[in-house]
Amino acid sequence: MSGPFVSLVMRDLRLASRSGGSAALALAFFALVATLVPLGVGANLNLLARIAGGVLWVGAVLAALLSLDRLYQGDFDDGSLDLIALSPLSLEQVALAKLLAHWFSTGLPLTLLSPLLALLFGLPGPGTWALFVSLLIGTPAVSAVGAIGASLTLSLKRGGLILPLIILPLLAPAVIFGAGAVTAALDHLPNGALGLLSAFAAAAVLLSPFAAAACVRLNLAG
Repeated sequence: MSGPFVSLVMRDLRLASRSGGSAALALAFFALVATLVPLGVGANLNLLARIAGGVLWVGAVLAALLSLDRLYQGDFDDGSLDLIALSPLSLEQVALAKLLAHWFSTGLPLTLLSPLLALLFGLPGPGTWALFVSLLIGTPAVSAVGAIGASLTLSLKRGGLILPLIILPLLAPAVIFGAGAVTAALDHLPNGALGLLSAFAAAAVLLSPFAAAACVRLNLAG
């Protein structure tokens, strides 16, 4: 099944690149948040460094949400999802492919941009490294939880407005652990937050395909 699976991931990546530059929009939003906060807080570098982890993590989560409502919606609206459901791939594999495509098109670029934005907060080297690693570990969880939310709101009108209300409370642990990892690095403390974030991300990625597939089945049956 690796051939159809990889083909589906590549297809969704191509669609993401053509759908109005959703990845570029997410990066622009992330950069805008990171630019506006230092302007509002002022030139207190100690304060900026302390809040950098939380601000950049919240910015990354909100930026990733911008493209989540189209994860299944386009295929559902034009009937492609029905055809994909008849393919050799199970719906769980389809959900995993869409999760990966979203992370490669959105989560990974946001992670790669984060060290540059950390400079705006005067974040020192250990904090910047902790931010990068925490986003690298945590953004797959954002895509995983987002995939569940996108499948839940698939047949709802204006589901994109409801989606953040479903996803954001579920992503609170990722934001807390991610920001905590940066704070621990700044204080030169043992970084248990990264371990907790890794456990949360692993659980989200493992459970998401099954939960999303169940929601898609219900929507297709309806």
